[in-house]
Amino acid sequence: MIYDPLVTLTSDYKAEPCLAKEWAKQSDNTYLIKLRENVRWSDGQKFTSEDVKFTIDRLKEISSIYSYNVQYVTEVEMIDDYTVKIKLDREVPFFEYQLTFPILSNDYYSGTDFSNTDKNASPVGTGKYTITEVQSSYLVLTKNTSWWQKEVQLTPEKITVNLYSSVGELYNSFKMGNIDLIATDNDNLQEYVGTIGYGVKELKGREHTFLAFNTQNYFLSKTEVRKAISYSIDKENIVSSIFNNKCFTSNFPLDYGNWLGQDQDASSGYNLEQAKQVLVDNKWTYRSGYWQITENYRTERLVLNLLVRASDASKILVAENIKQQLDSQGIRINIVQANDSQYNENMNNRNFDIALCSMTLSTSPNLSTYFGEGNIANYQNEEMTNIMNEVKNTSDENILKEKYKRIGEIYKTEVPYISLYNNKYKVAYSSELVGEINPNWFYQFYGIEGWYK
Repeated sequence: MIYDPLVTLTSDYKAEPCLAKEWAKQSDNTYLIKLRENVRWSDGQKFTSEDVKFTIDRLKEISSIYSYNVQYVTEVEMIDDYTVKIKLDREVPFFEYQLTFPILSNDYYSGTDFSNTDKNASPVGTGKYTITEVQSSYLVLTKNTSWWQKEVQLTPEKITVNLYSSVGELYNSFKMGNIDLIATDNDNLQEYVGTIGYGVKELKGREHTFLAFNTQNYFLSKTEVRKAISYSIDKENIVSSIFNNKCFTSNFPLDYGNWLGQDQDASSGYNLEQAKQVLVDNKWTYRSGYWQITENYRTERLVLNLLVRASDASKILVAENIKQQLDSQGIRINIVQANDSQYNENMNNRNFDIALCSMTLSTSPNLSTYFGEGNIANYQNEEMTNIMNEVKNTSDENILKEKYKRIGEIYKTEVPYISLYNNKYKVAYSSELVGEINPNWFYQFYGIEGWYK
């Protein structure tokens, strides 16, 4: 609300122009970005390419939550006042999704030590609001009269951001009605704030938990085995029995509301009879509580190791639940509890049969970790490889939708992974707050220009 980025995201996580009016990928590691020419800072100075270069250079020098966004940037070249060229040291698919960091004013901050400056008390920005008062316990934001989006009418005249020394104080203040909106991934929010006087939006959070199959394993190289495991796992049972329904089941890495993950039917579903049938159809037999197959005059029983991080108590419970479900189907599972260094080493070396994994999702729809070269599952599929190369080099939304739909279809058919669940992200808001509240975990304030009390 104070500092605009070059690129922002819609409520369904689609990149859209902000301070950058357009961008183009010139080569694998070069982007050309055209900036808006009608933007002024809240002190009246013009926004130019110098501000973009200054911000990226600072992020490369200091430790910031946004340093990740520019970690592969090697050079920012100012072509003119409103054009910059960004060079990377490698190809980063969907790099535009990394351009969501706030841009700072070169004129205002140049030569400033960010950790020790009075300028932080009254910073200039290009966003909807400016900071007009800074106290030890709160900040006051008021409308930025220089905001470049003149066509948007801002209803809130003033926003107070309260500052607390503990989460307990925060929750108590919300309960008392002193705060109108909070965002949290706390599973037990109701225990702290009760159930009266507020509404809540529950969303799929960024923590995605899934099973990765080592598709180079003798058994797991067989699609029917992966399918049988998928059919045999009741995700609802995991979420209800272990997490008391404080997570959402998941079917695909992008099904948290991403525009390229919507309408995906990527899960085979829970179907014990189908699990058995898919094995029978591929010449497996069930003997003495085991599934087994005879190939080249040799009979092998289906027994697999499940790698899990020993330091994560909830993951141990999930692994035990999965073992129990699969054992009852004749798919025998040994749980391998590894300490953090062993777990990481096994993952890096692909030394596992099945791995229980968690990943903090990026705002980018890039799925290279799952399907690209060197992916977690050692998964190889020529069509998927071609699709991954196509999607990283197009910005055509229709093509992207078509290709990602096909990715979902292959995911369902081939089952290199099983998405299990995501954590819950909550935005709680006062009953007195009126307007369309449509948050996601990237931004909680979509539609704030129409909010009022």
